[in-house]
Amino acid sequence: QVQLVESGGGLVQAGGSLTLSCTASGLTFSYYTMRWFRQAPGKEREVVGTINWDGGSTNYAESVKGRFTISRDNAKKTVYLQMNSLKPEDTAVYYCAARRVVSLATTLDYWGQGTQVTVSS
Repeated sequence: QVQLVESGGGLVQAGGSLTLSCTASGLTFSYYTMRWFRQAPGKEREVVGTINWDGGSTNYAESVKGRFTISRDNAKKTVYLQMNSLKPEDTAVYYCAARRVVSLATTLDYWGQGTQVTVSS
């Protein structure tokens, strides 16, 4: 059974920092591209950033570029989201997701349960 468990969310003041972790089990972690998403109240879920299987390539949403950093430790089956210079508009539930494209017809997607990040002004 595949599980992704996020941790590290909480309440922080604007300008502060938080680091989220997402630990996977039940899958070969290094086979998967990992992504962080977030969903604010009343808004659609949006991708925050992506990291490839070995951490050699990352991509970020424009809204977080220069402030957020994604990294991974395949030995620990964990992906991280370091969030700096947090803004109230970063308030959301943050989700990690694992994706593996097995073939043209088959893509495996797994999601964590989410962790709340609240940034006070």
